[in-house]
Amino acid sequence: MEGKEIRCLSDGRRIDVQLSEVSGLSRSRVAALMEEGCCLLGGETCRKAGTRPAEGREIRLAIPEPRDPVPQPEAIPLEILYEDADLAVIVKPRGMVVHPAAGHEEGTLVNALLGNLSELSGIGGEKRPGIVHRLDKDTSGLMMVAKNDETQTALSDMLKERKIEKHYLALVEGAMKEAEGRIEAPIGRSKKDRKKMAVDPAGRPAVTEWKTLAEGKGCTLLDVHILTGRTHQIRVHMRSTGHPVCGDPLYGFEKGARVPCLMLHAAKLAFDHPRTGQKMAFQAPPPGDFLQGLKSNGITVIPL
Repeated sequence: MEGKEIRCLSDGRRIDVQLSEVSGLSRSRVAALMEEGCCLLGGETCRKAGTRPAEGREIRLAIPEPRDPVPQPEAIPLEILYEDADLAVIVKPRGMVVHPAAGHEEGTLVNALLGNLSELSGIGGEKRPGIVHRLDKDTSGLMMVAKNDETQTALSDMLKERKIEKHYLALVEGAMKEAEGRIEAPIGRSKKDRKKMAVDPAGRPAVTEWKTLAEGKGCTLLDVHILTGRTHQIRVHMRSTGHPVCGDPLYGFEKGARVPCLMLHAAKLAFDHPRTGQKMAFQAPPPGDFLQGLKSNGITVIPL
């Protein structure tokens, strides 16, 4: 069906239901195409999947040709702190998606890496960077990137063996009762909301250590050290303690601290180079919006 146009006359039901039945596409795929402006209702663009057209109205859905699934290089400015023939250490900006996906085929970190890295021999026979660990879209900070299969395997093994040290700055709601702590709680997909993760006894093991750096107005700045790398780990673990990350749209308080962004930043990264054994250590100061969020809540000094 890709690369064709589907036409039908409305029978009065939801437009996404009708188009799904006629085209054989899933309702979510139909809804995505509608959001992109591919649907015409009576000659006018219709973007709302829940629309119920009157019976007899003509519905047209243009299904574009499939795009090249191979990410393309893009000239996106990227801060590269270190690069050699095996790996690179970069600072991911807030708001940048790591991997291309539906709705984010361009402008991702992978696109930027393809446009910035030199001598990229590739992963799995393709000229692409190896993403060893991820950061959420709205989390900024340090990331390692492998430039060949050997390095990706080595770095992945080091992560599993907890030989890579990662520290984050996190501004969390409320005052901590203790100066430091350790959270050991397995994490799995939430059974109530599939977009979220949750502490779940049947989930995968997850360990987070934290230490208080500074206290603000109704919030606390933490140094957070993660020993595992589960999806949304810091955000889920801190929520489980009653101190969610400030500005978190998924796990935060509705009426929490006023901040301009998700207050989570990957600030420190340390590991031994997998080929040379050289000790590598990097720091990245938080971006301006993070600093603004700290200042507006009474924290002016950031001990890195």
